[in-house]
Amino acid sequence: MKKVLEEELIYEILSVVEEIPEGTVASYGQIARLIGRDRNARLVGRVLSMAQFYGNYPCHRVVNHAGRTAPGWGQQRFLLEEEGVIFKDNGCVDMKKCQWDCE
Repeated sequence: MKKVLEEELIYEILSVVEEIPEGTVASYGQIARLIGRDRNARLVGRVLSMAQFYGNYPCHRVVNHAGRTAPGWGQQRFLLEEEGVIFKDNGCVDMKKCQWDCE
């Protein structure tokens, strides 16, 4: 595997993230499927961890498949709640109510 990600791939991922509507979330796997890389959810996470170097993208709208927010990013939940995203009692996003319906 290449150590340096190709910028074309980075911008492909970020362009999908940019399309996630306010008040909804997408999973890492969902984004991977949308770019034709079904088994590369971790790659999506890696790209999002450095998205600030490529511009201003709504990365806070991406969670894992169970609705869990990114570890170590306490502000993510606040940003999502500000947009009206619903959280369950266990602290995860309610994916049934808030997942982006794009597929």
